[in-house]
Amino acid sequence: MKMKKILLPEENENLKYYKANLHCHSVISDGKKTPEQLKKDYKANGYSVLAITDHEVFIPHNDLTDSNFLMLNGYEIEASGVGGKTCHLCFVALAPDNTSEVCFCKERIHGNSKSYIEKLNINKKEKMLIRKYTGRGINKLIKTGKKYGFFVTYNHPTWSLESYPQYIRYKNADAMEITNYGCAVCGYDDDNGHAYDDMLRNGEKLFCISTDDNHNIFPDSSPDCDSYGGYIMIASPSLKYEDITSALKNGMFYSSTGTYMHTGPEFREITLEKDELRIKTGDVRSIAYIPYSRDCKIVNARHGETINEAVFKIKKREKYFRIVITDLFGYKAYSNAFFPKEL
Repeated sequence: MKMKKILLPEENENLKYYKANLHCHSVISDGKKTPEQLKKDYKANGYSVLAITDHEVFIPHNDLTDSNFLMLNGYEIEASGVGGKTCHLCFVALAPDNTSEVCFCKERIHGNSKSYIEKLNINKKEKMLIRKYTGRGINKLIKTGKKYGFFVTYNHPTWSLESYPQYIRYKNADAMEITNYGCAVCGYDDDNGHAYDDMLRNGEKLFCISTDDNHNIFPDSSPDCDSYGGYIMIASPSLKYEDITSALKNGMFYSSTGTYMHTGPEFREITLEKDELRIKTGDVRSIAYIPYSRDCKIVNARHGETINEAVFKIKKREKYFRIVITDLFGYKAYSNAFFPKEL
Protein backbone atom coordinates (compact mmCIF):
# COMPACT_ATOMS: atom_id res chain seq x y z
CA MET A 1 0.00 0.00 0.00
CA LYS A 2 1.26 3.48 -0.87
CA MET A 3 1.63 5.86 2.06
CA LYS A 4 0.51 9.43 1.35
CA LYS A 5 2.48 11.97 3.35
CA ILE A 6 0.94 15.37 3.98
CA LEU A 7 3.70 17.95 3.66
CA LEU A 8 1.45 21.00 3.89
CA PRO A 9 -2.04 20.27 5.25
CA GLU A 10 -5.37 21.38 3.88
CA GLU A 11 -7.39 23.67 6.12
CA ASN A 12 -10.13 21.82 8.02
CA GLU A 13 -12.33 22.10 11.11
CA ASN A 14 -9.35 21.31 13.36
CA LEU A 15 -6.69 23.31 11.55
CA LYS A 16 -6.76 26.88 10.29
CA TYR A 17 -4.31 29.13 8.47
CA TYR A 18 -3.37 32.36 10.23
CA LYS A 19 -1.79 35.29 8.38
CA ALA A 20 1.36 36.62 10.05
CA ASN A 21 4.15 39.19 9.73
CA LEU A 22 7.29 38.30 11.71
CA HIS A 23 9.34 41.46 11.06
CA CYS A 24 7.91 44.84 12.07
CA HIS A 25 9.12 48.12 13.60
CA SER A 26 7.29 50.60 15.81
CA VAL A 27 7.97 54.01 17.40
CA ILE A 28 10.00 52.11 20.01
CA SER A 29 12.84 52.12 17.45
CA ASP A 30 12.62 53.67 13.96
CA GLY A 31 9.02 52.95 12.96
CA LYS A 32 6.30 55.61 12.74
CA LYS A 33 3.36 53.72 14.29
CA THR A 34 2.72 52.75 17.88
CA PRO A 35 2.30 49.04 18.72
CA GLU A 36 -1.40 49.73 19.24
CA GLN A 37 -1.72 51.30 15.76
CA LEU A 38 0.15 48.41 14.19
CA LYS A 39 -2.18 45.88 15.77
CA LYS A 40 -5.26 47.80 14.62
CA ASP A 41 -4.03 48.22 11.04
CA TYR A 42 -2.74 44.67 10.58
CA LYS A 43 -5.93 43.25 12.03
CA ALA A 44 -7.96 45.38 9.61
CA ASN A 45 -5.91 43.94 6.74
CA GLY A 46 -6.67 40.30 7.54
CA TYR A 47 -3.73 39.43 9.78
CA SER A 48 -4.03 37.35 12.94
CA VAL A 49 -0.38 37.36 14.09
CA LEU A 50 2.22 40.11 14.37
CA ALA A 51 5.74 40.16 15.81
CA ILE A 52 7.00 43.66 16.56
CA THR A 53 10.78 43.31 16.27
CA ASP A 54 12.25 46.66 17.19
CA HIS A 55 15.99 47.20 16.85
CA GLU A 56 18.12 45.99 19.75
CA VAL A 57 15.44 46.31 22.47
CA PHE A 58 13.18 43.45 23.51
CA ILE A 59 9.85 44.94 24.57
CA PRO A 60 7.08 42.30 24.97
CA HIS A 61 3.53 43.14 23.85
CA ASN A 62 1.48 40.40 25.50
CA ASP A 63 -1.01 43.04 26.67
CA LEU A 64 -2.12 43.59 23.05
CA THR A 65 -3.07 39.95 22.46
CA ASP A 66 -6.79 39.20 22.35
CA SER A 67 -8.96 36.24 21.30
CA ASN A 68 -8.68 37.18 17.61
CA PHE A 69 -5.16 38.56 17.40
CA LEU A 70 -1.82 37.29 18.68
CA MET A 71 1.23 39.42 19.39
CA LEU A 72 4.49 37.48 19.26
CA ASN A 73 7.39 38.98 21.19
CA GLY A 74 10.69 39.66 19.47
CA TYR A 75 13.48 42.04 18.49
CA GLU A 76 16.09 42.52 15.76
CA ILE A 77 19.87 42.64 16.22
CA GLU A 78 22.76 43.30 13.87
CA ALA A 79 26.47 42.88 13.39
CA SER A 80 28.16 45.06 10.78
CA GLY A 81 31.35 44.90 8.74
CA VAL A 82 33.12 47.15 6.26
CA GLY A 83 31.74 48.55 3.02
CA GLY A 84 28.19 48.70 4.34
CA LYS A 85 27.87 44.94 4.74
CA THR A 86 25.77 43.88 7.72
CA CYS A 87 23.92 40.89 9.10
CA HIS A 88 20.50 41.34 10.72
CA LEU A 89 18.73 38.64 12.74
CA CYS A 90 15.27 38.59 14.28
CA PHE A 91 14.69 36.73 17.54
CA VAL A 92 11.04 35.73 18.13
CA ALA A 93 10.29 34.24 21.55
CA LEU A 94 8.78 30.76 21.43
CA ALA A 95 6.90 31.28 24.73
CA PRO A 96 5.01 34.38 25.94
CA ASP A 97 6.82 34.39 29.30
CA ASN A 98 10.26 34.44 27.64
CA THR A 99 10.96 38.15 28.11
CA SER A 100 14.70 38.13 28.83
CA GLU A 101 16.88 39.82 26.19
CA VAL A 102 20.02 37.99 25.10
CA CYS A 103 22.91 39.35 23.02
CA PHE A 104 22.29 42.82 24.44
CA CYS A 105 24.65 45.47 23.10
CA LYS A 106 24.24 48.97 24.50
CA GLU A 107 26.48 50.50 21.81
CA ARG A 108 23.99 49.45 19.11
CA ILE A 109 21.01 51.24 20.65
CA HIS A 110 20.10 54.58 19.12
CA GLY A 111 17.18 56.93 18.55
CA ASN A 112 13.91 56.27 20.35
CA SER A 113 15.18 52.95 21.67
CA LYS A 114 17.47 54.69 24.16
CA SER A 115 14.49 55.64 26.32
CA TYR A 116 13.55 51.96 26.74
CA ILE A 117 16.84 50.65 28.15
CA GLU A 118 15.63 50.71 31.77
CA LYS A 119 12.56 48.66 30.81
CA LEU A 120 14.62 45.78 29.44
CA ASN A 121 14.94 42.43 31.17
CA ILE A 122 18.55 41.72 30.20
CA ASN A 123 20.05 38.26 30.56
CA LYS A 124 23.34 39.37 32.07
CA LYS A 125 24.90 35.91 31.83
CA GLU A 126 24.76 36.17 28.06
CA LYS A 127 25.65 39.84 27.59
CA MET A 128 27.48 40.25 24.32
CA LEU A 129 28.92 43.76 24.12
CA ILE A 130 31.31 43.01 21.25
CA ARG A 131 29.77 41.73 18.04
CA LYS A 132 32.01 40.46 15.31
CA TYR A 133 30.97 40.47 11.67
CA THR A 134 32.45 37.06 10.98
CA GLY A 135 30.88 33.67 10.38
CA ARG A 136 31.90 32.64 13.88
CA GLY A 137 30.54 35.83 15.39
CA ILE A 138 27.16 35.60 13.64
CA ASN A 139 26.85 31.90 14.43
CA LYS A 140 27.41 32.68 18.10
CA LEU A 141 24.46 35.08 17.99
CA ILE A 142 22.27 32.47 16.28
CA LYS A 143 23.31 29.77 18.74
CA THR A 144 22.62 32.01 21.74
CA GLY A 145 19.19 33.00 20.46
CA LYS A 146 18.15 29.39 19.92
CA LYS A 147 19.63 28.31 23.26
CA TYR A 148 17.35 30.73 25.08
CA GLY A 149 14.15 29.83 23.28
CA PHE A 150 13.93 32.10 20.24
CA PHE A 151 12.98 31.40 16.63
CA VAL A 152 15.91 32.96 14.76
CA THR A 153 15.59 34.38 11.25
CA TYR A 154 18.28 35.69 8.88
CA ASN A 155 17.05 38.89 7.24
CA HIS A 156 17.20 40.68 3.87
CA PRO A 157 20.58 39.56 2.44
CA THR A 158 20.22 41.86 -0.58
CA TRP A 159 19.61 45.03 1.45
CA SER A 160 22.46 43.93 3.73
CA LEU A 161 24.82 43.85 0.72
CA GLU A 162 25.59 40.22 1.56
CA SER A 163 26.38 37.74 -1.17
CA TYR A 164 27.43 34.09 -1.24
CA PRO A 165 30.76 34.48 0.62
CA GLN A 166 28.96 36.08 3.57
CA TYR A 167 25.64 34.27 4.04
CA ILE A 168 27.04 30.83 3.27
CA ARG A 169 28.93 31.05 6.59
CA TYR A 170 25.76 31.26 8.69
CA LYS A 171 24.65 28.04 10.36
CA ASN A 172 21.54 26.72 12.09
CA ALA A 173 19.16 29.66 11.76
CA ASP A 174 15.51 28.58 11.83
CA ALA A 175 14.58 30.55 8.70
CA MET A 176 15.73 33.15 6.21
CA GLU A 177 13.81 35.90 4.46
CA ILE A 178 13.08 34.76 0.95
CA THR A 179 11.38 38.12 0.36
CA ASN A 180 11.41 41.38 2.28
CA TYR A 181 8.62 43.70 1.14
CA GLY A 182 9.95 46.81 2.88
CA CYS A 183 13.24 46.47 1.03
CA ALA A 184 11.47 45.77 -2.28
CA VAL A 185 9.38 48.95 -1.92
CA CYS A 186 12.66 50.86 -1.50
CA GLY A 187 13.97 49.43 -4.78
CA TYR A 188 16.07 46.49 -3.62
CA ASP A 189 15.73 43.16 -5.43
CA ASP A 190 15.08 41.31 -2.19
CA ASP A 191 13.60 38.18 -3.78
CA ASN A 192 16.17 35.80 -2.34
CA GLY A 193 15.34 32.39 -3.79
CA HIS A 194 18.90 32.07 -5.06
CA ALA A 195 20.30 32.67 -1.57
CA TYR A 196 17.85 30.15 -0.09
CA ASP A 197 18.99 27.53 -2.60
CA ASP A 198 22.65 28.35 -1.92
CA MET A 199 22.16 27.72 1.78
CA LEU A 200 20.14 24.55 1.21
CA ARG A 201 22.71 23.17 -1.21
CA ASN A 202 25.39 23.89 1.37
CA GLY A 203 23.65 21.56 3.81
CA GLU A 204 21.52 23.99 5.82
CA LYS A 205 18.01 22.82 6.69
CA LEU A 206 16.11 26.02 7.29
CA PHE A 207 12.71 27.43 6.42
CA CYS A 208 11.92 30.54 4.38
CA ILE A 209 9.66 33.45 5.31
CA SER A 210 8.26 36.51 3.59
CA THR A 211 8.07 39.61 5.77
CA ASP A 212 7.21 43.31 5.62
CA ASP A 213 10.02 44.77 7.73
CA ASN A 214 7.73 47.78 7.82
CA HIS A 215 8.59 51.19 9.24
CA ASN A 216 5.46 53.00 7.94
CA ILE A 217 7.13 56.21 6.85
CA PHE A 218 4.41 56.52 4.18
CA PRO A 219 0.66 56.18 4.81
CA ASP A 220 -1.13 52.91 4.06
CA SER A 221 -2.79 54.45 1.00
CA SER A 222 0.57 55.32 -0.59
CA PRO A 223 2.16 53.13 -3.30
CA ASP A 224 5.31 53.37 -1.14
CA CYS A 225 3.58 51.80 1.88
CA ASP A 226 5.81 49.02 3.23
CA SER A 227 3.09 47.01 5.00
CA TYR A 228 0.88 44.05 3.95
CA GLY A 229 3.11 42.81 1.12
CA GLY A 230 5.13 39.94 2.64
CA TYR A 231 3.65 37.40 5.01
CA ILE A 232 3.40 33.78 6.06
CA MET A 233 0.33 31.59 6.45
CA ILE A 234 0.65 29.42 9.57
CA ALA A 235 -1.29 26.14 9.90
CA SER A 236 -2.26 25.77 13.55
CA PRO A 237 -5.07 24.23 15.62
CA SER A 238 -5.53 27.54 17.44
CA LEU A 239 -4.29 31.09 17.84
CA LYS A 240 -2.63 30.28 21.17
CA TYR A 241 0.94 31.51 21.47
CA GLU A 242 2.56 28.08 21.87
CA ASP A 243 0.47 26.52 19.08
CA ILE A 244 1.60 29.21 16.64
CA THR A 245 5.27 29.01 17.63
CA SER A 246 5.16 25.20 17.54
CA ALA A 247 3.90 25.45 13.96
CA LEU A 248 6.79 27.81 13.20
CA LYS A 249 9.37 25.41 14.63
CA ASN A 250 7.86 22.53 12.63
CA GLY A 251 7.66 24.43 9.35
CA MET A 252 3.88 24.26 9.15
CA PHE A 253 3.54 27.40 7.08
CA TYR A 254 4.18 28.89 3.67
CA SER A 255 5.18 32.37 2.49
CA SER A 256 3.33 34.66 0.12
CA THR A 257 3.54 38.13 -1.40
CA GLY A 258 1.07 40.77 -2.54
CA THR A 259 0.07 44.31 -1.60
CA TYR A 260 -2.53 45.90 0.65
CA MET A 261 -4.87 45.84 -2.38
CA HIS A 262 -4.08 42.31 -3.57
CA THR A 263 -3.87 39.08 -1.55
CA GLY A 264 -1.06 36.86 -2.77
CA PRO A 265 -1.31 33.32 -4.17
CA GLU A 266 -2.36 30.48 -1.86
CA PHE A 267 -1.19 26.93 -1.29
CA ARG A 268 -4.08 24.61 -0.41
CA GLU A 269 -2.24 21.32 0.12
CA ILE A 270 1.03 19.55 -0.70
CA THR A 271 1.20 15.75 -0.50
CA LEU A 272 3.73 13.08 -1.43
CA GLU A 273 2.74 9.53 -2.34
CA LYS A 274 5.75 7.36 -3.14
CA ASP A 275 7.50 9.47 -5.82
CA GLU A 276 4.44 11.52 -6.81
CA LEU A 277 4.27 15.07 -5.49
CA ARG A 278 0.85 16.73 -5.73
CA ILE A 279 0.32 20.45 -5.18
CA LYS A 280 -3.09 22.09 -4.81
CA THR A 281 -3.36 25.88 -4.93
CA GLY A 282 -5.68 28.79 -5.41
CA ASP A 283 -5.91 30.28 -8.92
CA VAL A 284 -2.34 30.65 -10.20
CA ARG A 285 -0.47 31.13 -13.46
CA SER A 286 2.28 28.62 -12.77
CA ILE A 287 3.49 25.97 -10.31
CA ALA A 288 7.25 25.38 -10.25
CA TYR A 289 9.16 22.49 -8.69
CA ILE A 290 12.71 23.48 -7.62
CA PRO A 291 14.98 20.66 -6.37
CA TYR A 292 18.61 20.29 -5.37
CA SER A 293 19.49 18.79 -8.75
CA ARG A 294 19.17 20.22 -12.25
CA ASP A 295 15.67 18.77 -12.57
CA CYS A 296 13.43 21.82 -12.25
CA LYS A 297 9.92 21.49 -13.65
CA ILE A 298 7.00 23.86 -14.15
CA VAL A 299 3.33 23.64 -15.08
CA ASN A 300 2.01 26.77 -16.80
CA ALA A 301 -1.57 27.80 -17.44
CA ARG A 302 -2.64 28.91 -20.89
CA HIS A 303 -2.32 32.64 -21.49
CA GLY A 304 -4.87 34.52 -19.39
CA GLU A 305 -6.09 31.35 -17.65
CA THR A 306 -5.26 29.79 -14.30
CA ILE A 307 -4.53 26.38 -12.83
CA ASN A 308 -5.09 24.92 -9.36
CA GLU A 309 -3.06 21.74 -9.32
CA ALA A 310 0.16 20.12 -10.51
CA VAL A 311 1.79 16.71 -10.14
CA PHE A 312 5.54 16.09 -10.33
CA LYS A 313 7.64 12.94 -10.22
CA ILE A 314 10.53 13.14 -7.75
CA LYS A 315 13.88 11.46 -8.24
CA LYS A 316 14.55 8.84 -5.57
CA ARG A 317 17.79 10.42 -4.39
CA GLU A 318 16.74 14.08 -4.54
CA LYS A 319 18.23 15.92 -1.54
CA TYR A 320 15.54 18.59 -1.24
CA PHE A 321 12.79 20.30 -3.18
CA ARG A 322 10.60 23.36 -2.78
CA ILE A 323 7.63 24.82 -4.64
CA VAL A 324 7.03 28.34 -6.00
CA ILE A 325 3.65 29.41 -7.34
CA THR A 326 2.94 32.61 -9.27
CA ASP A 327 -0.43 34.29 -9.88
CA LEU A 328 -1.63 36.30 -12.88
CA PHE A 329 -0.30 39.54 -11.32
CA GLY A 330 3.20 38.12 -10.89
CA TYR A 331 3.02 37.73 -7.11
CA LYS A 332 4.62 34.60 -5.70
CA ALA A 333 4.16 32.16 -2.84
CA TYR A 334 6.89 29.86 -1.57
CA SER A 335 6.83 26.54 0.24
CA ASN A 336 9.51 25.61 2.70
CA ALA A 337 12.12 23.13 1.51
CA PHE A 338 11.32 19.45 2.03
CA PHE A 339 13.96 16.76 2.46
CA PRO A 340 12.85 13.37 1.04
CA LYS A 341 15.20 11.30 3.20
CA GLU A 342 13.55 12.75 6.30
CA LEU A 343 10.02 12.09 5.09
